[in-house]
Amino acid sequence: MLRKPLLTLQETADLLKLSHATLRGLIKTGDVRAIRIGREWRIAVRDLEEFLDAHANRAPGAHLSEPRP
Repeated sequence: MLRKPLLTLQETADLLKLSHATLRGLIKTGDVRAIRIGREWRIAVRDLEEFLDAHANRAPGAHLSEPRP
C-alpha cells in the first residue's frame, strides 16, 4: 500500500509552478524521478520531496535563526 499518493504531471507542475515542458525536461534528464504507468507519468510525493531537498539552498531542518558562516 502506498503511504503517499502518486501525482500526475499536471498536479506536480501546478505545485512547482512549472510548465509541463519544463517538468518533462527534468524527468528526461533524470533530475525528477517518475514512473510510467501505461501512457501516463506519475511522480511519487517522496520523490518530489527528495528533488526539492536536493535543490534547496539550505539543509533540511535548518532554522532561519541560525547564524550564517
